[in-house]
Amino acid sequence: MNLNQVTLPVSDMGQATAFYRDMGFTQIVDTPHYARFECPHGEATFSLSLEDAAFHNGAIIYFERADLDQWVEQLKSRGFAFDQDPTDQRYLWREAVLRDPSGNRIKLYWAGENRRHPPWRVERRA
Repeated sequence: MNLNQVTLPVSDMGQATAFYRDMGFTQIVDTPHYARFECPHGEATFSLSLEDAAFHNGAIIYFERADLDQWVEQLKSRGFAFDQDPTDQRYLWREAVLRDPSGNRIKLYWAGENRRHPPWRVERRA
């Protein structure tokens, strides 16, 4: 089994698709109500779905990149606003936080081996 994608709700498809393309993602589906993107590395995708009603999305989407600090500086130089600059976290990840135009929370991070193999890792199966 593998995770296929995550779909985020958006209130303005034009603003949202421009935001994610400006972040460096490749848009592979473009309709008035649905868009899909490929990540620059690997095979992961995510999508956007236009919502007519007001919404609050409590989910957080994470994008990992080894050169996190440089990436954040590049994005800032292009006008992206961050809620949090890259910060070392107690759970051994380095994270920066921003929001897309619809308010969806995004964490840009680097965790290295700690992403899948933190010191407190457990392996439980049914």
